[in-house]
Order: sequence, then structure tokens, then C-alpha cells
Amino acid sequence: MASSVLETLSNEFAAGAEAVGGSVVAIYGRRWMPSSGIQWREGVIVTANHTIRREEDITVLSEGGKSIKANLAGRDPSTDLAVLKVPEGAGFSLPQFAGDVKLGHFVLALGRSRGSSLVASAGIVGGLSGEWQPRRGGRLDQHIRLDLELYPGFSGGPLVNAQGKVVGINTRGLARGRGVTIPNATVNRVVDELLEKGHIARPYLGLAMQPVTVPETLRAKLASSVNSALLVVHVEASGPAEKAGVQLGDLVVELHGKQVEDTGDIQDLLSFAKVGDTVGATILRGGAPVKLSVKLEDRPTR
Repeated sequence: MASSVLETLSNEFAAGAEAVGGSVVAIYGRRWMPSSGIQWREGVIVTANHTIRREEDITVLSEGGKSIKANLAGRDPSTDLAVLKVPEGAGFSLPQFAGDVKLGHFVLALGRSRGSSLVASAGIVGGLSGEWQPRRGGRLDQHIRLDLELYPGFSGGPLVNAQGKVVGINTRGLARGRGVTIPNATVNRVVDELLEKGHIARPYLGLAMQPVTVPETLRAKLASSVNSALLVVHVEASGPAEKAGVQLGDLVVELHGKQVEDTGDIQDLLSFAKVGDTVGATILRGGAPVKLSVKLEDRPTR
């Protein structure tokens, strides 16, 4: 009985891998080993950003070994996604996409990391969480942790369920020492914006700050109990904060009605804010509290 169940599962995985295999590609976007990618929409290839080291002479290799030149449409380091454009009708198939994924689901990571042959790694969904802010900023709609091995070159390839439907894009570029899957909802959001604008709009303040202890003499002047605040050590010229009147040496105590004690508090707020939002700031300047309003702008591309 057990062998029959395993055989059925094995056959399902094999059929699923074959079904999606025509959309999985090898990508030569760096000097040595190729990475993986997948045709997400007609003429649109999605891969992991950290594997695309150059912006020209990018080559996509199909299942049959056909070589096609690709153009970089945009990249988002914060979600480790890059979007490439290839001619429509290039011969890649389009995948089907899964709905919700559950803890413990059997899954396959697919890639073409060593050329035109499809390769796979099997395991289960080891963990699920809600919205997650990676260490580089940005936001994932869901954080899918894998209990399987992502071998070199697998980044940018798809994670698929037993029916061969795509769950998301795999990468080792977001969490140190382990692979995660970027879910379909995040991929679709990033692809839409990169195709439209060429970059992801990321709100920013234009400040460099460091946490400090608020002196006892200043705490009494604040309405709420505050032990730590953020000392402004740099103000970007013509940035949102400078336009709002923030100065070097100010102590930022509250932002958008919330106390801020370390830079992580700022990152948390910005990861859910939008370009154009106005946030209130309470600062200490010369021993007195000052209220300012900062209109968030799109972080300039470098």
C-alpha cells in the first residue's frame, strides 16, 4: 500500500515537472554559472535579481537549447526579482499558477542551472508567515520557507506543487544561509510595476540616523514616556526630510504617531507606506519638541 502511494505521488511530480518544464529557462546574466528563470507572461521572463550581474548581453536558453537574447526590463533588489523581455512567440510555454499553498505541501524546485536539462529538488513547505520585510527593505506578501535544498543556479526558478502549478519564485538572495520562495502575489505586483516604470517606487525620508538615549531633562518635556530616539546625523540635500525642515542634530522621537527607538522602526513604517504619503514627525530641537510633516518621495534610482 505504501509503495502504491509513493508511486502515485512520484508519477504526479514527474507529470507536473514535465507540464511546467517548457516555461523554465536557463539564464546567462553573469560571468560563470547560469541561473534559472521562468516565462511568467508571454515575452516576460522572471528570475532572481542577484543572479543578473550585467545589464547587456543577457542570454536565455530554452528547453531545446535554443539561445535567445533578452533585455533587462527592470530589477528590484529588495524582493530579489528581475524582469527580462524576450520576443513574443519565442517558443517558451506559459505556466499555470497555484492558489494558496499550505504548510506541509509537497513541492518541487525546478531549474536549468546547468544548461538545457531540467533539474529538480523535492521537499515540503516548511513554514508560512504573513507579510515579511526582507533585510534589504521592500515587502513580501507572504514568506514561504522551504524544507528542500536549493542547489547553485536554482535561484530564479519556480517552486511548483504536485500538479505542476507555480507557487512562486525561489531565491537564496533574501535570507542568509537558506532559500525562500517569493509568492505569486508579490511576483505579480513587482512585475507589473517594473514593466510600467522600470523600477519599484520606494518611499524614503532622506535621513541617516542612529539611536541614542534621551536625557532625563528632555523626557519631561514630552507627552509620552521616551527612553530612546533617533539622532539625525545626515540630511540629504533636497530630500523629503530637508524640505520638511528636519535639521542635522535633531532627535526624532515619533513618526506617524509611533515612537521610534531604532532604525528598524523606520524601515517597518516605510515598508507599508506609499510614495506621496504625508507622515507627521515629532522631534526634539534645542530641548523643545517640534512638529513637522514629511511628504514621502520616490527613492532616486542610482
